[in-house]
Amino acid sequence: MDKPWRELQWGRKQEYLQYAQEYKPNREDIKYLRVLLYGPVGAGRSSFINSASNVLRGRMTSPALVCDAVASQNFTRKYETHKFIKGRGSSKTFYPLVFNDIMGMEDGTNRGIHPDDIKLALRGHVKEGYKFNPVAPLTQDDPGYNPSPSADDKVHVLVCVMSANSSLIKSSVLEKMKSIRETASDLGIPQMLIMTHIDAACNETWKDLRNVYKSKYLRKKMKDFSSAVGIPMNCIFPVKNYSEEINLNDDIDALILSALRKMVDFGDDFIERI
Repeated sequence: MDKPWRELQWGRKQEYLQYAQEYKPNREDIKYLRVLLYGPVGAGRSSFINSASNVLRGRMTSPALVCDAVASQNFTRKYETHKFIKGRGSSKTFYPLVFNDIMGMEDGTNRGIHPDDIKLALRGHVKEGYKFNPVAPLTQDDPGYNPSPSADDKVHVLVCVMSANSSLIKSSVLEKMKSIRETASDLGIPQMLIMTHIDAACNETWKDLRNVYKSKYLRKKMKDFSSAVGIPMNCIFPVKNYSEEINLNDDIDALILSALRKMVDFGDDFIERI
């Protein structure tokens, strides 16, 4: 396209960064705005967590383990909260924005995370470190079950992570996603979609990330995801995760910060309502 179909102000990195860094939930019983990431195996959930950490901390970091060599397999197997460190030494604290990573979704039954486990996580019933079992979801008798979740334990934003470089989504995975989205909607939890691997999916974007909103292919891919998953276009954000880079890049950061800002806005609105 000659002109971008969505405007992104690339030069406002510091403003967006400050917005995310200085955010605090306006409730005494909620210390962290909690974002839950879910999606198919290999979509880049853990890489997005690392990329967000890089941007917030201003340097390369690796809070979430990633293994490209097994991209078609589930590398994340337990429920884990990722916090982002602010400061150092005795002055060390954490940003009030946390991400929860879970096992990826797979085609068929008894494979990948069970949708019921995600539904329990939305309500705050899954304890930190719980190991997911694809065959049987968490029950109230399990030690990993949290019977009395606080407002801080519950999820405030649900984010689906999909790869722009992926083939068609399997029908069984779509059905799992639909049931999870319905539960989140019943709970009033805001939902977003992060589209990763945009550089691998579009050669013009690989050459220059600022072409992302000029790419007809990526726009169509976003529309396809919107139709398939049911998330509106204005809640879908294309990003490039840090992968080969060893230094920060302002254009990569701009796309990530654009998504982070909306997560904060949507999550804060939800916190105000509950």
